[in-house]
Amino acid sequence: MNIIKLNQYIVNAFTDLVFKGNPAAVCILDSWLSDEILLKITQENNLSETAFVVKTNDKYHLRWFTPNGEIDLCGHATLATAFVYLNYIIPDKKSIAFDTLSGVLTITLKDDLFTMDFPVYELKKVDVTNQMKDALGVDIIEAYMGRDLLCILDSKEEVHNIEPNFEKVKQLDGLLVHVSAKDDKVDCISRSFAPKCNVLEDPVCGSGHCHIVPYWARVLKKDEIVAYQDSFRGGYLYTKLNEKRLEISGKAVLFSKGEIYLGF
Repeated sequence: MNIIKLNQYIVNAFTDLVFKGNPAAVCILDSWLSDEILLKITQENNLSETAFVVKTNDKYHLRWFTPNGEIDLCGHATLATAFVYLNYIIPDKKSIAFDTLSGVLTITLKDDLFTMDFPVYELKKVDVTNQMKDALGVDIIEAYMGRDLLCILDSKEEVHNIEPNFEKVKQLDGLLVHVSAKDDKVDCISRSFAPKCNVLEDPVCGSGHCHIVPYWARVLKKDEIVAYQDSFRGGYLYTKLNEKRLEISGKAVLFSKGEIYLGF
């Protein structure tokens, strides 16, 4: 039997505490394995996302998988990957760029904050439907569609206490569904649900804030937004909107480092 050994890290993103933030696996590859194997590794990890990286000709190529398949953008797994490289693989560097399905993403490290440069999603206002309200179990003030569905709620308490019907959430348009409201301690509070990706709740969703932050930047008339993801794990995102790009900054902490053994 031929055994392939892969190094893998598990990093909690958007926090400096283990058991908080959003965990992602970061798997370092010498060359690409089949999509089937990448998906099986992701499913075996049983986390919301696994990041896979291959270096070729001084370029780093990054892909993200959920247990349901490949996706085009993932914030917390990108932060986790940058954390691994800038701490353990190229610790003399303070920035790294990844080639991805969403273009080249550059991450810089200053002090203990990793800052990612992400594209924003263009939001289109859509009608609030009974289907949305029935799936989420709350009244919805406004709704917007990008890659995901963004629903604005009346209060932070509604965001905190929401109990969606996940089978009905699956029937809504958009890849993920985010709920958000204004907060008195930070600028906005949100939660993110991804049953279509076989992830009921995304603990801290970086790409989701490429929908959430542009909305609140417009409403609050400010470019710098501090956001809190009010999941069972929780996490903070420090953001700055620059036209059609969004800087998302956060901390990260290593939970584990290990090896994967694939036998063929």
